Amino acid sequence: MNNTRFATAIHIMTLLSKFPQEWMTSDWLAGSINVNPVIVRKEIGVLKEAGLIMSRKGKVGGSQLAKNASEISISEIYAAVKNSDVLGKKNQNPNPACPVGKDINAQLGQLFIETDLLVSKFLGDKSLKEFTEQFG
Repeated sequence: MNNTRFATAIHIMTLLSKFPQEWMTSDWLAGSINVNPVIVRKEIGVLKEAGLIMSRKGKVGGSQLAKNASEISISEIYAAVKNSDVLGKKNQNPNPACPVGKDINAQLGQLFIETDLLVSKFLGDKSLKEFTEQFG
């Protein structure tokens, strides 16, 4: 994942964890992350769809965690926003006449799967609550 989606999502989730009784607006969250509120709203939609947050609209609207931070693993957040393999993308058209090119994508596919599993397991051992406790 060579973008900032995970960093944005974990920032949102950490803020919601830090202030669990507050309904945090996308504007306020965007101010902390220093991004456009549209980006925050997009990620809120994804996190809501994953069952990690709940939102309400209107004058007293905003978002909160859908469950206790101790029940949310970092791997759940990662899975919600993951849009590519950890190691990136494979070359689309390697030379099939090459002894490496003809089989490289099959071999890379297995390597990518194993790497993603390791990352997910590593992140699965960490809760959002533990991560949030690092911040004063």
